[in-house]
Amino acid sequence: MRPISPALVADEQALALPPPGGPAIIGVVERTRGNGVEQTISLATSARVKGENYLKIEFFGPDVSRGESATFRTINERAILGEAAAAVPGVRLARRSTFLQNSYGPFAYAAGRSAFGDTCIYAWQQIRAGTASNGIGRNFGMIQVRWRLCDASASEEQLLSAIYGYTITGTFDGKAWNPFGEPNRVDPRLGETGYPIYPQNGVTLAGLPMGYAGGIDLRSTATVSARSVRRTVEAPQPAGKNEAREAGPRVPSPDQLTRRAAAEPSAATQEEHTAKRPAVMVPSPKGLSTPQP
Repeated sequence: MRPISPALVADEQALALPPPGGPAIIGVVERTRGNGVEQTISLATSARVKGENYLKIEFFGPDVSRGESATFRTINERAILGEAAAAVPGVRLARRSTFLQNSYGPFAYAAGRSAFGDTCIYAWQQIRAGTASNGIGRNFGMIQVRWRLCDASASEEQLLSAIYGYTITGTFDGKAWNPFGEPNRVDPRLGETGYPIYPQNGVTLAGLPMGYAGGIDLRSTATVSARSVRRTVEAPQPAGKNEAREAGPRVPSPDQLTRRAAAEPSAATQEEHTAKRPAVMVPSPKGLSTPQP
């Protein structure tokens, strides 16, 4: 009998998918256990930090296959920081204390910047329902998720957008092993008068300045767009700079009028010269008559 060992499976068999648009899946390695399955989904990156980006997901449930069972454990703060340091070697990660929550519940992460300028985060999430549908104890199924993301051009918020937008495609059979809990109740305002419902309700992921494609620098596109906008709203130049291009009468400036007045004689000076000139003597008709012999 062949022992249980990790196997490379098709990308379509991934139990979790990154958000639409990236980062791209490079490969999926699956390891089956006696009480579940584990997958490491390798993701594209452009960082120079040692190691690879990945999304790791572990399902803990009933005995569904042969092999050794994994320990049913919860998140420990000291242990998870040790995982982060091992996943991103050479980068000092700082635990972020902000409470965050995606579609599957709360999650946490640590972030830092490498010596090469790469932004890195290590995020973790535990998905487990509070109580079973019959009200007895807790649901037994649990999902552990780990993210390791480093990128040369993405910001910390852009890397976080992948954790907000990813999708889990796997689940357990049977209500007792459901890790997601019971579906939410229908909003009682639906169908009632006096409660308008609009297309957008508060801030959503689409309205956040996020987006991560995995190894693709989106800043160059934003720079081109900003330059185009600046050209569009650029103020027109003063008319004095475009005089040579404009057609029509030229109106002299006050300085030009002053210089022209200084160069030309004034009206009073012209009258003075006219008064000093001798009058023109016009002979009378008698003086012009032919003399008698």
